[in-house]
Amino acid sequence: MSCVYHANVSLMKIYPMDSHKVWGYYTENIGEGSYGVVYKCMERYSKEIVAVKNIRMEVQDEGIPPTAIREISILKELNHPNIVNLREILMDDRRLYLIFEFLPMDLRKLITSRRQKHLDKFTTRSFTCQLLVAIHHCHTRRILHRDLKPHNILVDIKNNILKVADFGLSRTFDLPIRVYTHEVVTLWYRAPEVLLNTKRYGCPIDMWSIGCIFAEMCCGKALFRGNSEIDQIFHIFRILTTPNEKTWPGVSKFKDYQPLFPKWNENILMKSVKNINNIGLDLLRNMLIYDPSKRINTRDALQHDYFKDLNKNTLPAHPEV
Repeated sequence: MSCVYHANVSLMKIYPMDSHKVWGYYTENIGEGSYGVVYKCMERYSKEIVAVKNIRMEVQDEGIPPTAIREISILKELNHPNIVNLREILMDDRRLYLIFEFLPMDLRKLITSRRQKHLDKFTTRSFTCQLLVAIHHCHTRRILHRDLKPHNILVDIKNNILKVADFGLSRTFDLPIRVYTHEVVTLWYRAPEVLLNTKRYGCPIDMWSIGCIFAEMCCGKALFRGNSEIDQIFHIFRILTTPNEKTWPGVSKFKDYQPLFPKWNENILMKSVKNINNIGLDLLRNMLIYDPSKRINTRDALQHDYFKDLNKNTLPAHPEV
C-alpha cells in the first residue's frame, strides 16, 4: 500500500493513494528517533492509537535511507513481547511511514515524572529484567542495538511492560568481528571501549548501556553525564577509577588512550548509586566492568541473584536462558 501526506487545518492525514480514503490522523508529535519524526496517530476505522515514524526520503534518486532499511529488516527478525512491534509499512514518493504499536511514554519521561525522581525497587527490578530479556533475544540472533538509552525504551507502567524501540543504528554482527564505526550510542550510555576508539566491539557495548540505564532507574539521573567524549571518559574514570594495563589489559593500545590521563584511584560507584541493595550493586558492577571480555553477558545477568525473588509470571516473556 502506498500513501500520501496532506496538511489539514488541525490535523495531518495519511491517505492510501489507491483508494483515496483516509488511513489515519496524526494527533501529536511525540518525539524523534535516530532519523525521522514520530507521531501519535489514530487509525480511522479501528480508532486504534499507533505510533507513526515519518521518514523523509533522501534527495534525488537515493531512495529509502539505509538506516530505515536496516531498522525494517532487523525488526522483521525480532518478534518479541519486549521489543516494539512494527505493524505496517506505508510509503509514497517523498516519505516512508513505519507504523508501530503505541506505548504511553518512554523510560526517561517515567523517571522524571516521579516525585522521588527514581523508580521503586519492584519496577526497577522488573524493567531491568525485561530489558535484559529483550537484548538477550537480539544478541542470540546476532543483532547489536547500539543505541540503548531511556529515550529508546518504551513503557506501560500500568501493565508492567517494557519494550525496546528505535533500531535505526542497529546492525547484525558476524564472525570474525568486523571493524565498526565508533560513532554509536548516545554519549552518556557509550561504552569506554567505544569512547577510546576501539577498532572492534560487540555485545558488551549494549551491556554497558544497560548498566547505565539500570543505575539511572535506581537514582533518577544519568550516572555518567559528560558533555564531550573526553569529558564522558573522565566522568567514568572519576567513578570507576582510571583503568590501566592491570585492570584492563590492552587499554593502552586504544587509539584515543593517553598515558597522561588524570589518575582517579577510588571506586565510588556505591556512593554514586542510591536505592540499590548489595546484590543489585554486584550486578551493576559486573555490567560496568571495563574489560569487555569480562563484562557480564545477558544470559549470566538474567541468572544473577538480583532477579531471584522476581516473579517471572509478572513478565511479558520468560527469559530464554
